[in-house]
Amino acid sequence: MKIAANLSLLFGELPLLARIRAAAAAGFDGVEIQFPYELPALQLKEALARAGLPLRLINLPAGDLMSGGPGLAAVPARQAEFNAALQEALSYAAMVRPACVNVLPGRLAEGVSREQALACLVANLRQSAEAFAVLGIQVLCEAINPLDMPGFLINTPEHLDELLRAVDHPNLQAQFDLYHMARQGLDIPAAIRLLAGRIGHVQFADCPGRGEPGSGQLDFAPLLQALQASGYAGWLGAEYKPSQATEQSLGWLPAWQAL
Repeated sequence: MKIAANLSLLFGELPLLARIRAAAAAGFDGVEIQFPYELPALQLKEALARAGLPLRLINLPAGDLMSGGPGLAAVPARQAEFNAALQEALSYAAMVRPACVNVLPGRLAEGVSREQALACLVANLRQSAEAFAVLGIQVLCEAINPLDMPGFLINTPEHLDELLRAVDHPNLQAQFDLYHMARQGLDIPAAIRLLAGRIGHVQFADCPGRGEPGSGQLDFAPLLQALQASGYAGWLGAEYKPSQATEQSLGWLPAWQAL
């Protein structure tokens, strides 16, 4: 399997552009960056080209989500802000050409019912899927556990299943994070079977702790087997918090790439 280094969490002791070189030197097949917008798009494109690494994933700008707010995608009163975020991501992606763009659902906003939030999210995902289809870029949406991110709107594989069915667009798939499923104690192979054929990208970290494989208690072998059995042939994104210097946390990498 091909493995992408999530540069928002890995090699964090280095500036972002230097992390690209470090990922290449460590043997990763590609990279993903949660929110790369601090870098001019052309600068990022050139750095990726020099390193010979593809960009697998970026997130749509998410407003105040990472600082504790509800974000943009499921807040009806923030529609204009979401539209601006979508245009920013489209312009950026047209230059850096990520394989996928992830639209984070966000938290349930105060004064907004779950039904209202979901209706807003469905419309915004459909709009995003249509817009990025023109660029040949896959749109994703992910479930995040409510223990680490209280109030997050989409938590479980069942939530993702319902959301994908509601949007019903060929350019929308699930971003499936093994850590977020494990953090909730869910049956991960069953979740993979539920979403089989609709998973566009997979991310991972060990649980508990969200460290590198081997730092927690998660048995990855049956999960990777379940992904392969489901027909998933995409990439795996290493989105973990290294328990030591990133280079020293990569003992798992050669065996995973050989799968």
